[in-house]
Parts: sequence; C-alpha cells; structure tokens
Amino acid sequence: MQGTITAADWRAYNERFVAPSGRVIDDANGGISHSEGQGYGLLLAFAANDRAGFERIWSFTRTELMLRDDGLAVWSWQPTAPHVRDTNNASDGDMLIAYALAEAGWAWNEPIYVKAAVSIAESLGKETVIKDGNRVLMLPGVDGFGRAARADGPVVNLSYWVFEALPIMAQLAPATDWAALSRTGLGLIQSARFGAEQLPTDWITVRGKTPEPATGFDPLFGYNAIRIPLYMIRAGITDAALLGPFKTAWLGPGKPGPAVVNVKTNVVEHKLDEPGYRILAAALACVLDGAPVPDDLKTFTPTLYYPSTLHLLSLSFLTERHAQCL
Repeated sequence: MQGTITAADWRAYNERFVAPSGRVIDDANGGISHSEGQGYGLLLAFAANDRAGFERIWSFTRTELMLRDDGLAVWSWQPTAPHVRDTNNASDGDMLIAYALAEAGWAWNEPIYVKAAVSIAESLGKETVIKDGNRVLMLPGVDGFGRAARADGPVVNLSYWVFEALPIMAQLAPATDWAALSRTGLGLIQSARFGAEQLPTDWITVRGKTPEPATGFDPLFGYNAIRIPLYMIRAGITDAALLGPFKTAWLGPGKPGPAVVNVKTNVVEHKLDEPGYRILAAALACVLDGAPVPDDLKTFTPTLYYPSTLHLLSLSFLTERHAQCL
C-alpha cells in the first residue's frame, strides 16, 4: 500500500479535507469529523508516505476522539461546541484506525503506533465482536445494535467488514476469531440479497434465520453498502458469485452504474455520478474482466469528502495490484 498514492493527489486531498490540526472534514455532512474519516485519512497518508501528515491526523484522533473508557473512539466530532455529543463508537472507524496504525508502525518502525493499534484491536474484539448462535458478528457500535437493545437485533452493517484489515486484526488481537468474522461477513453478503437487483441494504437484521432489511432504516442499498465490493477486491476476494450482483447492478446493459437503490420499490433514488463513485464500478470491471479504467477516472480531482476518499482508495488499489487497467 505504501507509495501507491502520488504526492500530487495526496496534496490535493489534504488541502481540501484535512485541517492543519489533522481533523479530516466531511464537507457534505455539516463539516463534521468522524472516526471513519480519521481512519481513512491515516490510510491515505500512509499510502502517500506522508509521515508528518499521518502523525497530525493521529494526534487529532488520539486527543479528540479517543475519549471512551474502553479505548475505542467516539464516532463523531462536531465543529461547534460541544464537539462530542454522542460517545458511541463506530466499529469500522476503529478498525480503520487500528489497521492504519499497524501498517504504518511496521513499515516506519514506530512501535508506539503498533502499541496503539493493539490496544484498539483488542478492545474492538472484546466490545463489538460477538458470538450469536453459530455466527461471529461485529456490531456497528458498542451500544444500540445487539439483541438486548433492539427488537430486531442484532443489526449489522456489512460495509463495516473491512476485509483487508481482518488478517491484521488477527495479528494484533489473536484472542478474537477474526477469521470466523470474515467468513460470517462473506456468508451474509451471499445471503443478504434483496429486491430485483439482489443487493444488500446498509442496515440488516440477522435475528431470524435469514437476513432482512432492519426496521427503522430506509431499505436502501446506499452510501454505506456501495463500499462492500471495494473492500472485497482490496482484500483479494474476487469470487464472481459474491461480486456478481454488484457487477450486474452497476455494469449490466442499461444500468446506471453505482446508485442508491430502494430494495423494496426497486427504484433508483440517486445516481452516483461523481468520479469517486464511478471508479468503484470501473475497479470491479478491471478485477473481474480486465477492463481498462476510463481515462477520466485515472486522474484525481477532489469533489466531496466521501467520493474523493473512495477515489483515492480505488486508485491506490489499482496502482498496486492492477496497474494494467490504468
């Protein structure tokens, strides 16, 4: 991963979305920061080999988000006081932070990063990874998603399975069965197929024998779930049976490409036309079919925080593993 983002691309991202304090700014969401964004920022800084930038992002994360007694990060930081209004965590944010710290610590010989990664991974496994029947699940947060908290609990979010990070978590915190967690995630991707397009929703109840869209959430294959195929291919998971529904929905004849889809009505609610979304389909086509990435997606120009982040994650992956498509 290291060295897979150019200095120019990282500079454009950094200048647009990273404050001098190291706060990664979600400019489409009221200018908030969140543990997911801090984790992405750390991964991208590492991929760009920017040690000073990495330390700034980690410094903000450590001092402003690592406030919980269990060693996990609060999920959200508001730009106006009080900055922290909800102390629950977001498990994917914690995993991204630990993953980035471990990779940077090992590559740059910084034991303090590895020590912090171990602490987060151990706490993440202890607090959010649960045995539910014969499955190992990861709750999206410590509070509010389990059987005791919801009538339809456990509720999970499959985009929180950062598959490439799970082997790293296993090195950091071997007391947790991360391999079983990975198998559960892939099994749920196989079975959580809803609507005409056979796509998962962002939020899923696994209380019954078969997964269903969770109550209280819009039944959308949305901004969360669009990351699932990217996380899979970045982890080297190229099973056509698992990736097939995403390929069909995005790349089939007459399909709109990445889009927010209501799985109850089968209506496309939003086409996702930004380059950072369209490159998700292009990366999938590259991996499955060897298709070249369209020229307009090979260069990075910041748009909004989230699609820009996905764009750089995709370019980093393609540069490292599928340069022939670029």
